[in-house]
Amino acid sequence: MNELSQLLSGVLALPQDRVNPVRLFLDADIVVQLVMAGLLLASVWVWMIIISFSLRMGRVQRRCAAYEADFWAKAEGRDIADLKARSENPAARVVSAGLHEVERSKGRPSATLLERIARGMESQVAEEADNLAERLNFLATVGAVAPFVGLFGTVWGIMNSFFQIGEQQNSSLAVVAPGISEALFATAIGLFAAIPAVIAYNRLSHRVNAFEAGLQRLADRFHSMISREVDAG
Repeated sequence: MNELSQLLSGVLALPQDRVNPVRLFLDADIVVQLVMAGLLLASVWVWMIIISFSLRMGRVQRRCAAYEADFWAKAEGRDIADLKARSENPAARVVSAGLHEVERSKGRPSATLLERIARGMESQVAEEADNLAERLNFLATVGAVAPFVGLFGTVWGIMNSFFQIGEQQNSSLAVVAPGISEALFATAIGLFAAIPAVIAYNRLSHRVNAFEAGLQRLADRFHSMISREVDAG
């Protein structure tokens, strides 16, 4: 607590000709403070999602790449029904969906068998992509909403400044400027939360789409191999 108090004291003691974020926050109206606090929490959560998602995506891609290499190495010269997806990762679950249809569809016409296998794997690919992209919705929400939340805080702060002008009956810039500065700071925090969220959402969504395309290529390749075995019959 003493270290925190010393840090705040040092920040508050910054030269008055510079922007002091802590002072702007502490001097703001309670509504504006709530807006700022909410936006700061949203910003922290955005960065947590960005970091955790990037780490998770890296692990998933490495595991899927290792599984695919091992699977195709074992698939050469072996019967498809003997291959089992042992590893728990998206690529393994896509292959398992195809193998499951093979086991359930023994003895049925080959045309419907291949169609069911294709649909089962496509459904699993879509499910895996949805699971990965689930938390990205928060980034999109923050990117779209945060600037308007910050603008609400700004409008409220400016309204309060004009109210102070009416109370003091003094329209001097010295009276208005502090309140307007505090209000505009809310918009700045809104942009601070929104800009990384938008950039991260676009970038991470692209990674999910590329990963989904990779799973679909795996499903197509697996489907082609099953088709060859059925034709060879």
